[in-house]
Amino acid sequence: MSDKPESDDSLAPVRQRMARLLDVLAPTEGYNLTVLEDVRLLRSNRPLKSVPVLYDPGIVIVCQGRKRGFFGGQTYLYDAHQCLVVSVPVPFTMETDASEAEPLLALYMHLDFKLAADLMLQIDQLGGFVAAEPKGMMSSPMDPPLTDSVLRLMQALGRPMEAQILGPALVREIYFRILTGAQGPAMRAALAMQGQFGKVVRALRRIHAAFKDDLTVDQLAREAGMSVPAFHVHFKAVTSTSPMQYLKSTRLHHARLLMVRNSITAAAASAEVGYESPSQFSREFKRLFGRSPTEEVNRMRADFAVPPPFAASAYVSSH
Repeated sequence: MSDKPESDDSLAPVRQRMARLLDVLAPTEGYNLTVLEDVRLLRSNRPLKSVPVLYDPGIVIVCQGRKRGFFGGQTYLYDAHQCLVVSVPVPFTMETDASEAEPLLALYMHLDFKLAADLMLQIDQLGGFVAAEPKGMMSSPMDPPLTDSVLRLMQALGRPMEAQILGPALVREIYFRILTGAQGPAMRAALAMQGQFGKVVRALRRIHAAFKDDLTVDQLAREAGMSVPAFHVHFKAVTSTSPMQYLKSTRLHHARLLMVRNSITAAAASAEVGYESPSQFSREFKRLFGRSPTEEVNRMRADFAVPPPFAASAYVSSH
């Protein structure tokens, strides 16, 4: 995927307005809460390189700066021209272009599955069905209708009464734009959980619900209704990793957030996520995040506002 901005930027004035609004609404580095539970605003004042993340299903709309996600041998660019859409929780590596003078400013929308399902039903009933292969992650163009919808949501978020009264309808409008946009068919196919993709998603939900347990590949394959060899193949096609590596990543990401949010020790966090050996936990934590648990927690507390988890989320997330 191209890493160059589009040459035709007729939407530049609108994007500049969005960035100015977000600069005011997101004063703190990290995630800033809004009156809408599923909408958070991100600010980063520094570049980030090779950061392991685990996104839960959602939409990331960047108004200023640039992010790149590296997943499955592909680069997913999300900036003022393209948003990132995640339909299933996948671990990948991310980097950010940002500075104090020009911070990264973005809007993150946690995916409301019921809202998406309601819209998908209406779209299909009105003749909008298009067959497509499901995708776990995709970059989708910020076309004029979507950009206009996001601008109006940003304006509403600056006025608490408007945000509470008009915000939900504006969020619904953004969902509609994405579900009917360039990557809409692939997104709708993923959320419909059909075929082998849907079977793997059932196993992912089991992992996120029971990652503390001593899960085996046999158990997960049964959950997916597949043979073990077939499960390995289809699981890697969706997540770009093996079931046990995915389980390990989920545990480590959750442990990191437990230490930051709950001020518990690495030993306590390791036991909480299913590790029997604190030393093994520390080794694997440093291998994934590049720092010891203590160093990583201190960095996050100093540099990054970490809000509470989404109340309705069925998945572990860390980004």
